[in-house]
Amino acid sequence: MLRVAIIGASGRMGQTLVGLVAAAEDLRLSGAGTEPGHASVGADAGSLAGVGSLGVAITDDIGHAVHGADVAIDFTLATAAATNLAACVSHGVALVMGTTGLDTAGQAALERAAGSIPVVYGRNMSVGVNLMTALVGLAARTLGEDYDIEILETHHRHKVDAPSGTALQLGEAAAAARGRRLADVAVYGRHGNAGPRATGSIGFASLRAGSVVGDHTVLLAADEEILEISHRAIDRAVFARGALRAARWLPGRAPGLYGMREVLGLEP
Repeated sequence: MLRVAIIGASGRMGQTLVGLVAAAEDLRLSGAGTEPGHASVGADAGSLAGVGSLGVAITDDIGHAVHGADVAIDFTLATAAATNLAACVSHGVALVMGTTGLDTAGQAALERAAGSIPVVYGRNMSVGVNLMTALVGLAARTLGEDYDIEILETHHRHKVDAPSGTALQLGEAAAAARGRRLADVAVYGRHGNAGPRATGSIGFASLRAGSVVGDHTVLLAADEEILEISHRAIDRAVFARGALRAARWLPGRAPGLYGMREVLGLEP
């Protein structure tokens, strides 16, 4: 029985994870953490998630939440990353982190932690999106710069960052497959007299509307044909299921920073 701690158990994704852990025969919820002073502190994590009492009280002491776990899963804010990473390192707990928007300091903290514990980090834990990322890299490498690449992403009206982390992940895969850095070839939106499209550039367009969970399309276009690779997230549970797949894979691994590519056994 794999003991799993959920960091961010009071949030929407955290509650989804608690429910899925409770329903799994091979997993047991061992701890549940939330942000300091949150109203859910002291509540039963299962009751909050709507799956009945699990006997695990939500705490804002992250060290207490992860103590005794085989693996922790973190879907919190980037500002909490350093604290959560330090707690997992202190208690020797493997970590699956789906937190997005890490700044330079947060990325450095992630890499330091990976020197002591095994960490799976992914901006999108969906199995389908990570397979799509591998396919985009294959397509970009095979088709070359004769094919223009444009990445279109659509999310709900409340999403504040653009392009999405997933769109950037797809762009990075395409750029790397062509031996480029995304920072050198990315075009983030166009307005006015932008001039002709630069050969080898990777364009991004972001739409925000309604309650869209997440739609991503990578378009590779030449004069004679167009290839489109698309993914649509229908329910946020898809990200939680991917995180649990990573959680099952991670324990027993050597310290290091892993991605969903390794979890899924995809070719480099």
